[in-house]
Amino acid sequence: MLRLIDVTKRFGARSVLNAVTLQVAAGEYVAVVGDSGIGKSTLLNVIAGLEPVDSGKIHFGETDVTGLRDDELARLRREYFGFVFQAFHVLPHLTVEENVALPLLLRGTPDREKARSLIAAVGLEGREASPPRELSGGELQRVAIARALVGDPKLVLADEPTGNLDPDNARQVLALLRAQVKERGAAAILATHSREAAAACDRRYRLTAEGLTPSD
Repeated sequence: MLRLIDVTKRFGARSVLNAVTLQVAAGEYVAVVGDSGIGKSTLLNVIAGLEPVDSGKIHFGETDVTGLRDDELARLRREYFGFVFQAFHVLPHLTVEENVALPLLLRGTPDREKARSLIAAVGLEGREASPPRELSGGELQRVAIARALVGDPKLVLADEPTGNLDPDNARQVLALLRAQVKERGAAAILATHSREAAAACDRRYRLTAEGLTPSD
């Protein structure tokens, strides 16, 4: 489903991604581990086409992501990708239901029942009308997971999704994310520095300044 071939990304004279090669199949849940600041977020950004690569290729299915125009990249993200961010990025002026339904609205295919089914799936049934300020950190991350999955993405990119959570909430969110991704047959890449989070994945890779290598 996803192939990265010798992907390199630099910021000025600093090489952040060095000839990164990775392949992820449908249904796989893959962890990319590494120290803070090593480039895990940059890796997810180049996969999504949010940052251009300096060299190498990224293929999503039969599509060469590195060769797409900005409008084509936006369409690809909207139709096929789901994002879970460390900082949640839940919009404070929208309710839980409105936040979860937002990807469908942006597609022009609003579906209230689908949004509500995802809210129930992540354990927030009855909180549809709640504003984000009334939710805990763990609940906000559940909203973010529901929003990422509501459009039935083929690829889920999760960037340190438990970084702001206490251990109990972190374990619950990780189990929920894995279960939902597996149930829908999506591929997923989890960028994390947490060994516990990585242990729940099918395969693990370590990102260093030298590149990406398999990790136990």
